[in-house]
Amino acid sequence: MDRLTILAPALLGLAFLVAMFGVYSLLCLLGKTPQVTGLERRRFSEMFGPFIVRYALWLISPIERALIALGVTPNVITFVSLGMCAGSGYAIAEGHLATGAWLYAFAGITDILDGRLARATGKQTSAGALFDSVADRWGELAVLGGCAWYLRHDGWMLAALGAIAGSMMVSYTRARGEGLGIKLDGGMMQRAERMFVVGVGAMLGAWFAAVPAQTQYAAPSLGTALIVCGSLASITAVGRWLEGYRLLLAKEAGDKPARDELRERREARGPAENPMRITAENPMRITGEHTA
Repeated sequence: MDRLTILAPALLGLAFLVAMFGVYSLLCLLGKTPQVTGLERRRFSEMFGPFIVRYALWLISPIERALIALGVTPNVITFVSLGMCAGSGYAIAEGHLATGAWLYAFAGITDILDGRLARATGKQTSAGALFDSVADRWGELAVLGGCAWYLRHDGWMLAALGAIAGSMMVSYTRARGEGLGIKLDGGMMQRAERMFVVGVGAMLGAWFAAVPAQTQYAAPSLGTALIVCGSLASITAVGRWLEGYRLLLAKEAGDKPARDELRERREARGPAENPMRITAENPMRITGEHTA
């Protein structure tokens, strides 16, 4: 059985995406650019600009409208996305690279839909945001863990571990920045870009694995994609780290005059009126603030 027969479902899906992209491009050339919502909230990366993002949102808009009409909740979509990621990781681990790649692609679509569904139906909640964010991390770990298991017999497994490290640090840096009151997003390798690179690598690996004489090229194809993913994700994480450091320094410098004024007021009140003075009656209390 040749590779075209084995990969027919995946190739048909790819052909559909290419055809729809042609339709979208033609509409833009004719001055009938599809109008979508949500572009104003996005900070585009070097890989996916507004043209590609608008195409993706236009492509899934019928699905979005159908889900709203059916009353499907955003949390259900998030759970489905997590299940697809788990299935993708398992498929890749078992050597079914094409299946894993397409499950990961569908997981990416549902990952976009849950947030858009929440905004469209007015169901945005902090609990839902937490559920979505944590589910994304578990889903990505499942896929990259499946890649690591598939590559476990040679040195390409290190590429999977590097991709895991880089991906987690991108997400952690953003979350830590938000906890400190600053927004750290953007960069070359965000979640959508990581999903794209890993998916393409898995599909190339499936192409080679479909022919016994070329099976030896499957692992290097996936491994190379993981190296690209891990390297660019690490660059993105370090960039966010440095940007956050500069923003916090600037923020603290701006707050310094207010802190100095407060200290002067306390000193003007005198020692007896200063509640922060350390005495036998007012001993210093040690907290665990810096042990977290």
